[in-house]
Amino acid sequence: MEQHEIAEILNRPISRELLARDLTRLAYVAKDGTPRTIPIAFTWNGSQIVLCTSKNAPKLPSLRANPAVALTIDTEVHPPKILLIRGRAELDVVDGIPDEYLQMNGTYQMSPEQRVEWEREVRSLYDGMVRIVVTPTWAKLIDFETTLPSAVEELARQRAERVG
Repeated sequence: MEQHEIAEILNRPISRELLARDLTRLAYVAKDGTPRTIPIAFTWNGSQIVLCTSKNAPKLPSLRANPAVALTIDTEVHPPKILLIRGRAELDVVDGIPDEYLQMNGTYQMSPEQRVEWEREVRSLYDGMVRIVVTPTWAKLIDFETTLPSAVEELARQRAERVG
């Protein structure tokens, strides 16, 4: 998929809404060769998805061995809105707490006092984190109004040929 095609999909209004959500599902291949999917907080910086995790997270050796990942960001309403993204994870070990981690957790409902306590706890727990940076190499938006899953598109095309 060409970069301009990816950008066109990610710049659609529904995609921008989905990229502003709190959670994505990160899919990767574990070191034992089996698939894993985990919910994880993220932020979109306009060109990359940034996830943050502890330096001892079990997913890190797997991502180092095989950086290919897939992300799903979706809604819980009908019809669902689904943004599918594929890319490669680049791992960036940082001292302290990345700004993105504080930003991606800033949308949770907390009073100012709770926010101060949460941030104090985070800073005392982590001496550093790993930023998982995913640059999209493929994207698809499914909104069930203008776009459908490819298998459903194929069935609709076959039906039209039978009827038409």
